[in-house]
Amino acid sequence: MRYFVTGCAGFIGSHVTDRLLALGHVVIGYDNLSTGFKTFLQDALTSPNFTFIEGDLLDKAKLIEHMPSVDVVFHLAANADVRYGTDHTHKDLEQNTIVTFNVLEAMRHKQNKKIVFSSTGSIYGDAEVIPTPEHAPFPVQTSLYGASKLAAEGLIQAYCEGFDFQSYIFRFVSILGERYSHGHVFDFYRQLKNDSRKLSVLGNGKQRKSYLYVHDCIDAIFAALKHANNKVNIFNLGTDEYCEVNHSIDWICQFLNVSPDKQYAGGDKGWIGDNPFIYLDCQKIRALGWQPNLSIQAAITKTIAYLTENHWVMESRV
Repeated sequence: MRYFVTGCAGFIGSHVTDRLLALGHVVIGYDNLSTGFKTFLQDALTSPNFTFIEGDLLDKAKLIEHMPSVDVVFHLAANADVRYGTDHTHKDLEQNTIVTFNVLEAMRHKQNKKIVFSSTGSIYGDAEVIPTPEHAPFPVQTSLYGASKLAAEGLIQAYCEGFDFQSYIFRFVSILGERYSHGHVFDFYRQLKNDSRKLSVLGNGKQRKSYLYVHDCIDAIFAALKHANNKVNIFNLGTDEYCEVNHSIDWICQFLNVSPDKQYAGGDKGWIGDNPFIYLDCQKIRALGWQPNLSIQAAITKTIAYLTENHWVMESRV
């Protein structure tokens, strides 16, 4: 089979690319390398089944020109800087919503009918139902990131109705693992590497979060592609647990064997749009036979182990 992967040099996209190639498929990867790394594609670039195209999804004409006929489009490119959404209000709209429209238009021109989309649990805002199922009532949106992803979901669903597309929409918790290059686990590690005696923590550290190991995430995506066949398929992806930010700090410090003085900014939110309790109901994907292999603690430990062995990732995010 043939696949087109946007964001192929990113954290999740590069792992999806590697998985598809390992299964013997042909992959055309598309990335502007603004946040992704060609180093993440070092194995893929040696494969005769992989083609890399450097391009910006905001350039719709170029995207239409270079998107070939494929069986499935994995649209994984996005701006994921939730915390800084109010600092650059255009970025979420452009890089999450408008580029999704461009991908859909390119698919329409090339008669590509199936799309896999990386959405987010942030669309549930300050959820009224915990754990939060896919059919939960939608509250007021709390972040520009979540709002832009929800708008993209709406566009995808409308194209499924209007142009007979089929979609697989995955609402992720935070994903961890090898090649992880942004987020609070990354930020904590960078702080401790620079000075292990102190750690600045946004909020009060009692925010409750859920995480998922990247390979468990990809296993879930492939399980849905194999077993779900509705026109629009929407799945939460996460573990059946959550932890406080303080717990993640303790696990990181334990791995690094440090005991920093923790300095809290205070408040129950780390930033504007932060959701102090994210815990998704994942019964729907579990009903297809999928379950995660790693706990949150194990995923955090694997992430820190990767970062300690790959300082170049951290240095590139200065």
